[in-house]
Amino acid sequence: MGKKEMKKETGLGLSYKKDENFGEWYSEVVVNSEMIEYYDISGCYILRPWTMTIWEIMHDFFDAEIKKMKVKTCYFPLFVSPGVLQKEKDHIEGFAPEVAWVTKSGESELDIPIAIRPTSETVMYPYYSKWIRGHRDLPLKLNQWCNVVRWEFSHPTPFIRSREFLWQEGHTAFATKTEADAEVLDILELYRQIYEDYLAVPVIKGKKSELEKFAGGLYTTSVEAFIPNTGRGIQGATSHCLGQNFAEMFEITFENEKGEKAMAWQNSWAYSTRTIGVMVMVHGDDKGLMLPPKVATVQVIVVPVPFKDADTQSILDACSDTVKKLTEAGFRVEADLRDNYSPGWKYSHWEMKGVPLRIEIGPKDLAKNQVRAVRRDNSTKVDLPMANLAEKVRDMLNDIQKSLFNAAKEKRDACIKVAKTWDEFEVEKDVKTRTKGEMGAAKTLCSPFDQLELPEGTLCFASGKLAKKWSYWGRSLVLLHISINPTSI
Repeated sequence: MGKKEMKKETGLGLSYKKDENFGEWYSEVVVNSEMIEYYDISGCYILRPWTMTIWEIMHDFFDAEIKKMKVKTCYFPLFVSPGVLQKEKDHIEGFAPEVAWVTKSGESELDIPIAIRPTSETVMYPYYSKWIRGHRDLPLKLNQWCNVVRWEFSHPTPFIRSREFLWQEGHTAFATKTEADAEVLDILELYRQIYEDYLAVPVIKGKKSELEKFAGGLYTTSVEAFIPNTGRGIQGATSHCLGQNFAEMFEITFENEKGEKAMAWQNSWAYSTRTIGVMVMVHGDDKGLMLPPKVATVQVIVVPVPFKDADTQSILDACSDTVKKLTEAGFRVEADLRDNYSPGWKYSHWEMKGVPLRIEIGPKDLAKNQVRAVRRDNSTKVDLPMANLAEKVRDMLNDIQKSLFNAAKEKRDACIKVAKTWDEFEVEKDVKTRTKGEMGAAKTLCSPFDQLELPEGTLCFASGKLAKKWSYWGRSLVLLHISINPTSI
C-alpha cells in the first residue's frame, strides 16, 4: 500500500486505535514510526536508528552513574557450557524452557551442546571464584552491555517479549550483606530515574514476593510500570540480592580481615530494551509514537510551509538557519526540506515518529521574524519570535517532558484501587490460578517501599492474620493495593 493510499484510508497512517485494539495498534506504531522492522525469524526484530538513539541516551546516563559507583565494564562470552549452566539448580529451572542450544557446527553434531546465555550468572561466577581470594579483592563490581537470548514463548511482542534483546547486566560481590543491600537500592533508584526522569513513565519501587523473585536469589526488588489500556502491570527493571547462594555453589570465598574463610555476598541487576516498549505503550496515541524530549532522537523538526508565489528559497534558508541556531544551543534538531511531500504529509509523518516539537516556517512567519511551534503531546500552537527562540524551545521541551509524566501518572493513579476484603481479592496462588486465561494471570507486582497507612489491627483478609504491609497486584484494568501478611511475600 502506498503512502498516499494509506493516508487516505486512515487519515493518520494507523489502521487501529489504541483504545479499541491495543495489540494491533502497538505493533503498527513500532513499525510505522520506524523503530523496528520485522525479521524473518519469529520473535527477533531489527532495531532501527530511531530506537537505538533512545537506547544510547539511557546507556550514557546509566553507564556514567554506575562508573561513579566504581563499577567496571567487562564482556563475557555469549556461549555457556551445559555443566556450568546446570550447576545452580534453582536458578536454571527458572530459565530452562528459554535456553537456546547450539547443537551443530556445519554438518557435524557437537559432542557437547553449547547454550546461548539467557543471563550470565553461571557464565561469570566461576571466574569470580578465581579472582576473589582475600578481602582486598572485594568489592568486585562488573557490568556488561550485551545481548541475551530467551527462546520459549508463544506471543512475541517487539521490545516487551523478544527472543533476543539488549540489556546491561551488573554482577557484584561484597564482603558483607550490608554493602550488598545498600547497592541493591542504589541501583533501583537509577532504574527509577531512567523510567521517570528520561522516559516520563511513573513506576513503583518495591520488593517482589517469594513466588515472583529471581530464582536462586535471596530477594528481588523492582520498578513496576502499569499500562492502563491493558490493565497489566509490567516489570520495568530488577535489582536482586543473590545472598550467598551462588557463592556457595561456585565457591566464591575469601579470607577476611581476621584470617577466616568467608563467603561473598552477591547482587545482580539489569534493565533491557523492554524499557522502550513500555514508553511506547504508555505515551503513544492514535497519531503514533510520542517521545519524551529527553530521549527523542529528534527533539525538534523544522518544516517549511511555502505557499504559491512565496519566496521558497528564503523560507528554506530560514529553516536551515533555525536548525543551525537550535543545534548550537544543544538541541537535537532536523529540517524536513524534501520537496516531494506536502507540509501536511510531513506533519503526519513526524507526529507518527513522535517528535516532541514541530516548528513551521511560512511566508507570514518570515515577514514577522517568527516561527510557529506545535507541541506533539497536546497539539498546542504558539508563535515564537526568532530573537529568543532557543530559550523558548527549551522551556517548551521541559514542559512537554513534565506534562507527559504527569499525564501518565494521573492515568496510572486513576487505576489504583484499595482492596480490604476477601470479596475484593483472593490470595496470591488462588488468584493466579483463577485468573489464568487469555489476558494472562493476575499476580503480585511488588510490595512497595512507600507504604500506604495501615491502621493498627488491620487483618489480612486472605489469611485472617494481622496485616503488616500493602502489596500491588496487576489485575482487570486496575492496580490492586491490598493489605497482606508478611509471610506471603
